[in-house]
Amino acid sequence: MRNLKVTLEYDGTRYRGWQVQKNARTVGGVFAEALRAVLKENPPIFAAGRTDAGVHAIGQVVSFRSGTDLKPREIREQVNDRLPADISVLDVEPVPLSFHARHAAASRTYRYQVSRRRTAFAKRYVWWVRSALDEGILEEGAARILKGRDFRSFAEGGVAEEGEEGKPSGTQCRIFESEWREEGFLLVYRIRADRFLWKMVRRLVGAMVASAQGRAERDAIARWLEAPSRESARLTAPPSGLFLESVEYP
Repeated sequence: MRNLKVTLEYDGTRYRGWQVQKNARTVGGVFAEALRAVLKENPPIFAAGRTDAGVHAIGQVVSFRSGTDLKPREIREQVNDRLPADISVLDVEPVPLSFHARHAAASRTYRYQVSRRRTAFAKRYVWWVRSALDEGILEEGAARILKGRDFRSFAEGGVAEEGEEGKPSGTQCRIFESEWREEGFLLVYRIRADRFLWKMVRRLVGAMVASAQGRAERDAIARWLEAPSRESARLTAPPSGLFLESVEYP
């Protein structure tokens, strides 16, 4: 029996998120089906991040145990042969039996892409914000988030982890990185933390953009981090611009 770590990328546009659901096409469901066909087994699959509907991944990590004799390269190639074009296995490697893609993760990094112009090629991967943005206010918001501890105001339902509806947990998160960068016509927000709450990144981005447009008060994020509020829910950014960029392990 081996424990295998898989890194994959996907375009989440056509899927109802990662988590397997009845009567819904999900990334995790499609991946599990392809894996079963190759391994002739049905192992439990653990994902580092349960991305929501329409959210993409550049470096999603999953782990599972298998008794297969196939080499990692053969698993990667054969699973990819069975996957649709919008899901791709990048790497398969053996890891210690103690490794767990979710529980062993030290942090996760998300990337959100805001487009400042109409784009013919990247529409599915950005949020096109047509009005001007005050980049100084965006930077202020990112700096305030870096100091934040309790993100209850930015979580769907207040307590559920991203993609884990109905599963209570705390709302404390340790933020290691929070910043905006210019990349051509894109404004890219990157945030790295030990954990994320459900819809947290999209609501943080939505609140920062609203403040930078003058649709929300300049100190809105600071106030909502200090005292619980449901106001951020109405400002939730669309899933199209969000990517799980990477998962970091000790």
